[in-house]
Amino acid sequence: MALQKASENADASSEAAPAPPSLRSGVCQQLRAMATLQAAAFAAVEVVWASTHISLYPFGARRPRRGPVGQGYRIEHLSPLQRGMFVSGVTELGTPILLLHGLADNHSIFALLRRGLLRRGFSQIFAMNYSARTKDVRTLAVQLAEEIEAIAQETGYERIHVVAHSLGGVIGRYYVTRLGGDERVHTLVTLGAPHTGTLLAHVAPTPLARQLRPASPLMRELNQPAPGCRTRVVAFWSDTDEAVVPAVNASLEQEGVATTNVRLRGVGHISLPILPSVVHRIARSLTQLDSGGDPTASVTHLALST
Repeated sequence: MALQKASENADASSEAAPAPPSLRSGVCQQLRAMATLQAAAFAAVEVVWASTHISLYPFGARRPRRGPVGQGYRIEHLSPLQRGMFVSGVTELGTPILLLHGLADNHSIFALLRRGLLRRGFSQIFAMNYSARTKDVRTLAVQLAEEIEAIAQETGYERIHVVAHSLGGVIGRYYVTRLGGDERVHTLVTLGAPHTGTLLAHVAPTPLARQLRPASPLMRELNQPAPGCRTRVVAFWSDTDEAVVPAVNASLEQEGVATTNVRLRGVGHISLPILPSVVHRIARSLTQLDSGGDPTASVTHLALST
């Protein structure tokens, strides 16, 4: 009870405190970015995709089918360039990928991203749903751990990749930096994840939303150093992300975590998982993992372990 009260007091004090200059500057920069013609064009894309996503949402509410959503190791559906990529990077393209959605959403948000990854030769793509009624990111991180263990057992791979949108990125980061999930996750790709919180979370009074407020107890815990973290993070963020305020909070700088931040311009929050350029960059990140240009073996298959 005392811990709960202390947490509430901490949230209340963070609400009452004036925004620091850096925070105000970030918000102002975001507002200026939203006033550009490019942002207006992407806003139209955002509206169209949001409408499409609403129609797909009921299908995504079903529990995702167990097993990979892919075409195995067939290559006849690939272009010559993709066939060459497949042959030179069988290990990378065979590595399981788990798609993790955001708050009040389901795996239907990844309909186009999944298709784009399949077209590029990735053969084992999984998805999971979780309930927005859950009150704690930590609980969701435990559910993620259970799903990843099941995938590891099913596929025989010791480590997998996770591609996560919005809140899913926060859940994934908690798993790899606080629950030892870096032993199972090779690369975590986040799309518009509020890594250091979002001011928009002050609008929703739910327990889960309170955890997403900047400087909340969960955010302070999550952003503590994570020395020796084996998971590489690729964080996509957009300067006009309407769900992450200020938008730069979707980028990541954390001691002990190898991170690549990818800045996008004029892209809305819901559009992040559908852009062909984003899908292409994700595919490239999951096959070219070193500083050099050549693909490197990203995971170890259990059958190859000694």
